Amino acid sequence: MECLLPAIRDLSSGATRPVYQSLSQGRRRLVAIMFTDMVGYTALGQRNESLSLAMVEEQRKLIRPILERHEGREVKTIGDAFLVEFPNAVDAVRCAYDIQRTIREFNLSLVPDNRIHLRVGVHLGEVVGDAGDISGDAVNVASRIESLADAGGVCITRQVFDHVKGKVDLQLASLGPRFLKNVAEPVEVYRMVMPWENAEDPHSILLDKNRVAVLPFVSLSPDPADEYFADGLTEELIDRICQIKGLAVIARTSVMNYKGEKKNASQIGKELKAGALVEGSVRKAGSKIRVTAQLINASTDEHMWSSRYDRDLDDIFAVQTDIAENVAGALQIRLLQDEREKIARVPTKDPEAHELYLRGKNHVPRQTEDDFRAAIGLFEKAIGKDPNYVEAYRGLATAYFFLASHEIEPIRDTFPKIREYLNKALELDGTSPESHLDRSTLLELELDYRGMRNEIERAIELNPNLSLAHGELALAYLISRDFNRAHLEVQKSLDLDPLSVERLVYSAVFYLYGRDPDRALELFQRVQSIDPGNPFVEGNIGLCHVSKGAYEQGVAEIKKSLEMGIRHPNAMADLPYALAKAGRIEEAREVVQEMVRYHEEHGSGTASVGRAYAAIGENEKALQWLEKAYEDRSPQLRWSAVDFDLEGMHTDPRFQAFLKKLGLGIADTA
Repeated sequence: MECLLPAIRDLSSGATRPVYQSLSQGRRRLVAIMFTDMVGYTALGQRNESLSLAMVEEQRKLIRPILERHEGREVKTIGDAFLVEFPNAVDAVRCAYDIQRTIREFNLSLVPDNRIHLRVGVHLGEVVGDAGDISGDAVNVASRIESLADAGGVCITRQVFDHVKGKVDLQLASLGPRFLKNVAEPVEVYRMVMPWENAEDPHSILLDKNRVAVLPFVSLSPDPADEYFADGLTEELIDRICQIKGLAVIARTSVMNYKGEKKNASQIGKELKAGALVEGSVRKAGSKIRVTAQLINASTDEHMWSSRYDRDLDDIFAVQTDIAENVAGALQIRLLQDEREKIARVPTKDPEAHELYLRGKNHVPRQTEDDFRAAIGLFEKAIGKDPNYVEAYRGLATAYFFLASHEIEPIRDTFPKIREYLNKALELDGTSPESHLDRSTLLELELDYRGMRNEIERAIELNPNLSLAHGELALAYLISRDFNRAHLEVQKSLDLDPLSVERLVYSAVFYLYGRDPDRALELFQRVQSIDPGNPFVEGNIGLCHVSKGAYEQGVAEIKKSLEMGIRHPNAMADLPYALAKAGRIEEAREVVQEMVRYHEEHGSGTASVGRAYAAIGENEKALQWLEKAYEDRSPQLRWSAVDFDLEGMHTDPRFQAFLKKLGLGIADTA
């Protein structure tokens, strides 16, 4: 419902059915506001317009009598959505529950495709009445709260919770503070725990068949070392199915959690909220491959399509194309010509280059310096086989960018390589969503953060399924202190990649630098339970404690993180800040000098040294090092507007001028 709010404020036409006489124009009043939305309505309308219209009409017949019973005034309907006001919060909450209970009972006798699934949001606030319509910030909050609810669920704000607590026989669970679009401050949100949630009812969870998960293909090859090939096939098939408009495709990092798992389709579908699952196997023997693939309805465990391919190794891309086209056909999606062309794209005609590239990609998710250096060697060999292999050039740029962004190697050494490889990739393919992400990387290294953000937004416009792009856009908004839009992109990234540790880290980083250390700590600790021994996570847990005022605990955690990894300046930068907060200023100065010595020996860590000087209150030296980092084009400078270390410099006009030069000044964040 991204365009819903303007419609509420600006449209006076549409299918509206007021229950009560409108109040006088411009009158302000405190009311409970309910917003409802039909899940999957837009996608259904694209597939089957007549069915979508019939379901909307059926929904209205079911809801309107319930509104009247609870004294709800129907302000208007906008497409599939209801905007309703109530005289008090108790009536609104009871009505929301009755709506979901009635819809659930209605669905029990229907086939999955004909079931109605709603999300409901309720807020209490002041509105302005105008000719029967209502407007104001409270309406905006209600519309945003609705989108946080699960299918068949209800979300309410803290204002509503405070009024209904102890007055309704319903369990309400806190979801914590949430940043909402066009709302300045975070809003605490609660969800209604439905009595039937724990019942073994296959109809209680909506599984949208247009939300697709490609599960890890099983390797049946006689050589265990060929496991990388099955993983590569999975990822490339995800990329192809992502080109199909109208499908939401779960990202690789989430589906790879099911590698080796024995869960059934229904379990996996519920966990990923995916109604369609692609699964299969691959056997590679010499230059021959055998691929089996099937599409499964996760709601019924029924096979919607299946096939087997016995081909030569160099036919692997044709096999992927055929699978993607058959998935679209089984889901009754009509492919446009540009989609067919994208799905049929052949990245390389050299099977050996493809194998080398897949081996290199297999190293990337491990995110260690050794693995990135191993990946670099394999990508270089792939390019030696096929000098026009776009993905291999992108892989090289990614590996070198990792070394630069973590200040393991000086940016002056890595930037020429990154620029060379990305420019080559753009020269070979300048129109894809990935190309815009490539450009955003170049612009980031050139410290053009506004241009970087524009390129990421363009990539998402071309392919809304790019979970990584949504995560990068969240960080782009975060570093510009646009917390509301950052939060929305974090949520979209998690929606496309719900089981990804990396996405959880993005979310935790957002909350930490958005100054919500309690929520950040909770998420970092969840990541820590999944990936123990990660120094980045450990260090940020320490920073959370410092932000909460537990300085000594924070110092201990940050020191522990340094024992896990390399003591380069980027990893050490938060320690002087934590020590200074704990009143251990001389110890903090010693750490800063250690960072300076590292820089003198290795040439990296310029921005981190600047941050460290700021943390101990030496602003003059901090500015000198930050200017040097600007000359070096340090990627770490992107955090300058939100970094804890630099908080003490925010009132310094010279630092404000520096932020403006970076495109991160207050005037540049609108």
